[in-house]
Order: sequence, then C-alpha cells, then structure tokens
Amino acid sequence: MKFSSTQTLEQIASLLEVDFIGDKNFEISGINEIHVVEKGDIVFVDHPKYYDKALNSAATTILINKKVDCPEGKALLISDDPFRDFNKITKHFNPFIASKVSVSETAVIGENTIIQPNVFIGNNVTIGNNCVIHPNVAIYDNAVIGNNVTIHANTVLGADAFYYKNRPEGFDKLISGGRVVLKDNVDLGASCTIDKGVTGDTTIGEGTKIDNQVHVGHDTIIGKKCLIASQTGIAGCVIIEDEVTIWGQVGTNSGITIGKGAVILGQTGVTKSVSGGKSYFGTPISESREKLKELAEIKRFLKDRKNS
Repeated sequence: MKFSSTQTLEQIASLLEVDFIGDKNFEISGINEIHVVEKGDIVFVDHPKYYDKALNSAATTILINKKVDCPEGKALLISDDPFRDFNKITKHFNPFIASKVSVSETAVIGENTIIQPNVFIGNNVTIGNNCVIHPNVAIYDNAVIGNNVTIHANTVLGADAFYYKNRPEGFDKLISGGRVVLKDNVDLGASCTIDKGVTGDTTIGEGTKIDNQVHVGHDTIIGKKCLIASQTGIAGCVIIEDEVTIWGQVGTNSGITIGKGAVILGQTGVTKSVSGGKSYFGTPISESREKLKELAEIKRFLKDRKNS
C-alpha cells in the first residue's frame, strides 16, 4: 500500500508515538508485507525468529519490537506492539469510508457495461468496458476490474483477509488495506469470494475462468487462462501460474506456488509447491500417476492378505 504522498521517518514516528533510529528526514513511501516489500516500504516484525528476514528484506524501514543494529541505508521504528502500530498506519492512510449509496459516485464504469439490480459498488472502484455484473454482487472499495468481465450473482470482491494475531483477550485482526484486481476477460461464477490484499493486490489474470463457490485468499496471484472449478479454496499468498487447471473441492496451503500448466485433480490437498506441466492428486499431494499406482498397490496388497 503506497501513501498518497511521501512521509518522513519523524512523521511516522510521531503518528505512532514511538522512538526511531535513523535520519528524521528518511523517506517512507508506503507499507507492505514481507513477501511484497520494496524500497521505501515499512515492514513490521514482532518475533525474533523473523528479525533477520525483515532487516535484510527490500523494505527500508522496519517496525520492530526491539532495539537492534540498524542496517546501513535503512531506518527503524521501535514499537512495543508492531502489529497494533501497523494497523494504526493502515487506518490513518487508508481509512474505511462508509457508503451511502449502492453505486459510489467515485466509481468509474466503462462503456456498454451492464450493472444488474442490487449490485453494490464501493468507493474508487474501476470497471472496464463490456462487463456484466449480475444481481447482489458486492464490489468493495478500490477494486479494479478490466474489460469483458462477467461476475455472477452473490459474488463478493474485496472482503478482509483472514489474518489474526492470537492475544489473551481474543483474536486481533490485521486490517486489510489492499485491493482486488481482475484483468480482462475474467469470468467469476456465483457466490465466489475474493479477499483483498493486506497491503497489496489479490490478482486474477487475463482470461481466467472461475466456477461457482470458489474462495481466493488475500494477496494470491492467479495467472492467465486458468480454470478453477467449484468449491475450491485457495489460501492467502498463493501464486498460481498461467494455464493451471484446478478441479473441484481442491484446497491449498498458504504461500505455495503451482507451476504453469499444472492440473490439480478434484479433492486434492495442495500441501506444498508443485512444478508445472504435470497432473497431481491426493493428500498429501503427489503426481497423479504415482498416486494411482500407490492406491493400486495397496488394493493388491489387501486382496492378497485377505486370500492368504
């Protein structure tokens, strides 16, 4: 998530009421999670296990809960609760603005696009040309939808990420400040849910077709010309490369990659990253040919033992 204007280290420290290490005029352009950080970003870290990863990342400002040596060319914000203060930054620079109308006046809707009754379109949404948005679709703030996109009834774009910190008093939510982006020629079935990114974009690539009742988690990136069948659940921060086919009732772990052209057969649990150009099946996942051989061997073994 980028700020509308560049901030200084001193300004952010003042907002959070925390100490800092570094030049008070050190420039900060936004905040991001560790997997998408770039120069100018703040990243937060609150566990020693991940200190080195955060300090050595592309982020140039680290919001951290301990005074440590500051890497050259970077700055630190010292907080007793980086999770809380990361949320404070999101709220300040990207506050929730309640809608008073079904279609926001700030939404931009392209030529020949059809908006069916009872559709909600939030603030600063952009929809391209020749789209069809069917009844009861909800498109939350800042979503970007390309040309020739079809979205069927009851689908939701831009719900919050399922991301919580377990505290003694209950679960504390990490506030989502990202977007959903649909490229050209995407089709979404009925009752799909596409969560927005925590700080970046959840993206569905050009020409991808998604069946009914599919869930796509925060910050996931789906490539071009993918086919995803009904009741599939894709976790957050997944990368699905181009021309992947995923059949019904597949589930994935977070943070994995499915390679280009892979085929994931129905009811598979994608527990790890898999390379492209192959067919996969089962839980834990393995190549479908090998899995079917294993099942045949088990069946043969049980039959032999029964007859012995």
